[in-house]
Amino acid sequence: MSVHERIEEIVKGNDVVLFMKGSPLFPQCGFSSKAIAILDHLNVAYESVDVLQDMEIRAGIKDYSDWPTIPQLYVKGEFLGGSDIMMEMYEAGELQEIVETEGLAKPV
Repeated sequence: MSVHERIEEIVKGNDVVLFMKGSPLFPQCGFSSKAIAILDHLNVAYESVDVLQDMEIRAGIKDYSDWPTIPQLYVKGEFLGGSDIMMEMYEAGELQEIVETEGLAKPV
């Protein structure tokens, strides 16, 4: 299986995926930490992929999305952006709307 196919399987197989440096408990960069904080604040159930554990995915995700930086957020198979775009969408209320519309909040 090619790295593109592996990434596609992850993206299509999960409602929300964050490709990041480190893990949600131990983010390895400030941008990944900010992305986790936004998703946790929105109470979103998400899958995370630590790109530091897999160099093929680390390089491949940038080609897959045609986006040069990590973290990268995917919702329902669609690339939304990195932490700056996530913050802009959050501040504008767009991320909250997506979470509600798509039913992505964790059950209470």
